[in-house]
Amino acid sequence: MSDEQQDHRVAAMAIITSGAALRPKEGQFLGGIAFDANPLTEKQSNWLSILLARHGFDELNGGTA
Repeated sequence: MSDEQQDHRVAAMAIITSGAALRPKEGQFLGGIAFDANPLTEKQSNWLSILLARHGFDELNGGTA
């Protein structure tokens, strides 16, 4: 597994386990990518970046694009 694949999974799990108040679609998206080793599409990567910033995880944002 590449570092990029691991990074998006770690980032998704960080948001999920933080106790952040997620909307249902956000939770579904994060849960899906947290356990998917496939590379993110550009759209998925962009949404993950938005969610990381929204929930205060800017430091994890570097490995998602």
